[in-house]
Amino acid sequence: MEVKATARYIRMSPRKVRQVIGLVRGKKLSLALDQLKFAEKFAAVPVQKAIVSAAANAKHNFDINEDNLYIKEIRVDQAPTLDRWLPRAHGRATPLRRRMSHINIILAEIKDSGARSGKKTEVEAPIKLGTAPHTDEGVKVKEEAEVKPTENLEEKDKQIIDPRREGRRKGFTSRFFNRKSG
Repeated sequence: MEVKATARYIRMSPRKVRQVIGLVRGKKLSLALDQLKFAEKFAAVPVQKAIVSAAANAKHNFDINEDNLYIKEIRVDQAPTLDRWLPRAHGRATPLRRRMSHINIILAEIKDSGARSGKKTEVEAPIKLGTAPHTDEGVKVKEEAEVKPTENLEEKDKQIIDPRREGRRKGFTSRFFNRKSG
């Protein structure tokens, strides 16, 4: 049984991370975690987190004991590079490349404990809208605001009058005379 985990977009150069994964490739899980715990490289932290994540996947999804796992494959791939610029003398600029990494881990069992399938959660059958129980209790309908009839307006002007827009000019003159001067 194999269990996978990935850590994506790690803000560290793949070259630096590859130095660390060389320490743990092919080792038993507990020995690899001990090795990373005392490694004096900053890249040891994200690699350790990815390995712990893979072990948690194995335990939670497949009920595999952590003592029965080893690192079958561990790989670091290049992620997108962020291009930045550093100002230099005489108006020049020096490019900076902020590299990122993707860490891919595959754990396998030392002694095969039989074929297992992942845990499947039972999904309830969907409820049709026509059969859904619903009540109108507690639902308050908002009453629509009363519209006062307009008596002196022509047919085309019989619309709801917004009190905020009453008395405002329309078109070019409103824009021209509302500008700030100075």
